[in-house]
Amino acid sequence: MSLDAPALSAIPALADPPLRIAHVMGGAAVGGAEAFYERLTLAQHAAGEEVLAVIRQEAGRAARLRAGGLAPVELDFGGYFDLRTGGRLRRLLDAFRPQVVVAWQSRAGRYAGAVKRRTGAPWTLVGRLGGYYDLKYYRGCDHLVGNTRDLRDWFIRQGWPAERAHFVPNFAHDFTGVAPAALPAPPGAPRLLALGRLHVNKGFDLLLRALARLPGAHLSLAGEGPERGALERLARALGVADRVAFLGWRQDAGALLGGCDVFVCPSRHEPLGNVVLEAWSAARPVVAAAVHGPVELIRDGVTGLLVPKEDPAALAAAIGGLLADPARRARLAAAGRAEFERAHAEAPVLARWREFLRSVVPSAAGMPR
Repeated sequence: MSLDAPALSAIPALADPPLRIAHVMGGAAVGGAEAFYERLTLAQHAAGEEVLAVIRQEAGRAARLRAGGLAPVELDFGGYFDLRTGGRLRRLLDAFRPQVVVAWQSRAGRYAGAVKRRTGAPWTLVGRLGGYYDLKYYRGCDHLVGNTRDLRDWFIRQGWPAERAHFVPNFAHDFTGVAPAALPAPPGAPRLLALGRLHVNKGFDLLLRALARLPGAHLSLAGEGPERGALERLARALGVADRVAFLGWRQDAGALLGGCDVFVCPSRHEPLGNVVLEAWSAARPVVAAAVHGPVELIRDGVTGLLVPKEDPAALAAAIGGLLADPARRARLAAAGRAEFERAHAEAPVLARWREFLRSVVPSAAGMPR
């Protein structure tokens, strides 16, 4: 959920001629895909690629992109009766002359696909998916890329050609050195943290039920969403309201992570789990429900702990075991940090994105294959 400014100074310079990349985002104001869109476009720009950022109207995102040196263009990306976005997008792409267009979220896939189909444009269209979405919106794409191996395999199971289905991971911010926040827990209380939209898929109700089995522990829950009222009522019913702090939507995930003892991801549905990567970055031990993303990321007992989903008792047991064993917490945190540096830090992921995009640009565009 973090929107902290990325550290761009360590990005390596390009060894090859820059690509001309248009990133088209049709998503919402906040979310994991939207945050990664910002990180990737800014990182590619800082590395020397020529980047056009096209976004759905959102003042905060536009401001952050401008602060990083981009000149974002905001479009409506409305429904089927939006008669302006398609024409404006076509004119933008005609003027920019990209080699590759990356469509983020279903509306971007639909609009960019229509432009390519109607104009016969020579650029490659890549649909970037961070979840198991309806592929009908990406029918105009030349390639699909997912941020997990399971997602790539799912594309193929849906009938997408294997040679045009790809996996490139996300990178998260590096929170090394970020000063920890003072979480609102009583002195001496074990400090638990969870981050994310307050939605039923995130399983925060399960975490509250686990908290009821962990006397003395305090939970900070950062996020907003439609379930906030229901979660507050559940906390009162469980008798844990005085041990839960609802922090609202925050932009200082690194500081929050630095202030906790254990990070918990109790999701019922989590295609990736950017929050796991952020916790690894901050060198914090992770307990997560065994759903798609965390299962792919975490080596159980090595880089984190996995528990059965929909099982508050198992969740409480795993958290309680870590709280009672500081040495094990330290081992998990160190192993998670090492995995972050190996596969999910900015430099290795940016290199993989560069390799992938160069591989799908037609050789006629003058780029090596």
